[in-house]
Amino acid sequence: MAEDTDALRAMSRLLSPHCRVTRLSDGVLIADWKRTRFLAMTTADLRGFADAGSPRRGELVTGLVRAGCVPARGKEYADAEVGLWLRGVHLLIRVIGFGRVLRLVSLAAPEYARADPAPAEVVARLKTAVQSYGRGSWFVDDDCKAEAVTAFVLLRRQGLKAVLHVGVREHPFALHAWTSAAGLCVPDADPRGHVFAPVLSIGGGGQ
Repeated sequence: MAEDTDALRAMSRLLSPHCRVTRLSDGVLIADWKRTRFLAMTTADLRGFADAGSPRRGELVTGLVRAGCVPARGKEYADAEVGLWLRGVHLLIRVIGFGRVLRLVSLAAPEYARADPAPAEVVARLKTAVQSYGRGSWFVDDDCKAEAVTAFVLLRRQGLKAVLHVGVREHPFALHAWTSAAGLCVPDADPRGHVFAPVLSIGGGGQ
């Protein structure tokens, strides 16, 4: 059934890289190769993964987190920590350049991220902190590149799905960077109403 296929795909995206899921006639078998053990789930449980917002999916994900098959979300960062990251990223961009930072960003932002949607309230709090420090610091001075990279790294380090974009505007020519997650953008994707066409996106596939 299409519903079962979608649910199986959703569950597979959540599992840690060391876990593999196999479809059985009456459910699924999860092979945890890190701990050399196997976990079974019924078809009814599998279908609980089809609806990303359902309470049943939340219960199943919690169970898999406790079993070690799904990574727990990382801790949220305090405002002071966000400020330190922002200043550090800004300094790094000034020293080695934005292009090199983009090539190195995967070292600080884990490749694997949980595929369930990032909570909008978490992203909103991070956006407020990033922009507050970015605009209130003479050192950072509202730098979209530093804000976007900081948001991307901190969200990914929490295990949340995020995509870092670099966009361009033709007339007059300008570049802009932002990170999107949970329907929000850090900083805004269209500052002062100017629309930027994305020319580079990092983290958009396989999350």
